[in-house]
Amino acid sequence: MARFTLLALAKFTLAAPALLLIAGEAQAGPGDLLVAPTRVVLDGRRGTEVILNNIGDDVATYRVSAELRRMDPSGKLVDVAVPNAAELTAQSMVLFAPRRVTLPPNQPQSIRLSERAPEGLADGEYRIHLLFRAIPAPQPVVAPQKVEGIAFKLTPIYGVTIPVIVRLGNLEAKAALSNVHKVVDGGQAGIALDINRSGDRSTYGELRVMKAGVAEPIALVKGVAVYTEISQRTVTIPLEAAHAAQATGQVTVQYVEPTDTGPVIIAETTAVLR
Repeated sequence: MARFTLLALAKFTLAAPALLLIAGEAQAGPGDLLVAPTRVVLDGRRGTEVILNNIGDDVATYRVSAELRRMDPSGKLVDVAVPNAAELTAQSMVLFAPRRVTLPPNQPQSIRLSERAPEGLADGEYRIHLLFRAIPAPQPVVAPQKVEGIAFKLTPIYGVTIPVIVRLGNLEAKAALSNVHKVVDGGQAGIALDINRSGDRSTYGELRVMKAGVAEPIALVKGVAVYTEISQRTVTIPLEAAHAAQATGQVTVQYVEPTDTGPVIIAETTAVLR
């Protein structure tokens, strides 16, 4: 049985909607679905592809759809209830196909992506999120069980989202790091900080905490974005127990962005951890 079709029995109401669980952007995919890449940037010159791969044991069907989400200052992506003009434009200009695929086990499938900007569209960054959602296989009809009260079956539908960003024009962004300090949340130690972004495009990269005399970062988190709808985001970098003793005194924190010519430090600061 594919891990996408988990069933649960509960006694609450006559019916319940399907439950959609959205994986974070940095994850490759939940359950039996892998998606690569996990982030797409289109610049108007050419399209690209996203590869889906069914790594489960059964044939699986997936639906591809466009979603609108906004980032809040904690980095969480929330559904957009009332789209603004830029979001509606992004939703109409990003083209993708096919929108439904059925994959045998270990069978990849490409989703073609391109953008078609309307004439006269202002330069800027436009973004949608592609949702790859598993469609549960039909269940055989069985005779209802005798239960007291009201019962229903709840079928979680798992999916993964990735951002698709369209950049038009010569866009720039600057970033700065501040308020670096140690935190403990639920027993997990970490190093928290604020990323301050300015400019007309988002930033994306990894945060590294460096210690003099130590070759590798003592703390690291990848896939950190600050989208254009916010100017500041708070991030906590997990601190492994093996590096806890090194997380004292002066450290250097870097925000490193990938580019076509290699990684570039777009923000850096020093701080004293106590």
